[in-house]
Amino acid sequence: MRCRGQRGAVTAELALGLPLLVAVTIGLVWLLAVGAAQVRVVDAARETARAAARGDTDAEAVAAGERVAAAGSRVSVRRHDGRVVAVASGRVQGPGGLFGFLPGVEVRAEAVALDEEVAP
Repeated sequence: MRCRGQRGAVTAELALGLPLLVAVTIGLVWLLAVGAAQVRVVDAARETARAAARGDTDAEAVAAGERVAAAGSRVSVRRHDGRVVAVASGRVQGPGGLFGFLPGVEVRAEAVALDEEVAP
C-alpha cells in the first residue's frame, strides 16, 4: 500500500529531471556540429592543397575547397619551397538558449602537398 505523501513524486522528479536531459541533449548535438564542421574544414584544406599541387590555379583550387567547406568558411592557399599550403577555417555558433553563455568555436585545418609543377 502506498503512503499518501508519495503521490505525485514521480511527476515531480520527472519535472525536475526532464530539463536537465534536454540541456544535455542540446549540448551533445552542438558538440556533434563542431565535430562535423572540423571534418569539413579538414576536407576543404586537403582538397585545396591537392588541386593546387596538381596544377590548378590558386583561384580554382580555392573554389574547389570552398565547395567542400561549410558555408561562410574561409579557404586560402600559398606556395612555399616547392610545397602548397592550404588553410581552411570556419566558425560554429554556440547553441544559444540555455547555452547562450558558450561562445562560438573556430575550427581550422591546414594541409600541405608537394607542388607537382616544381617537384623534380
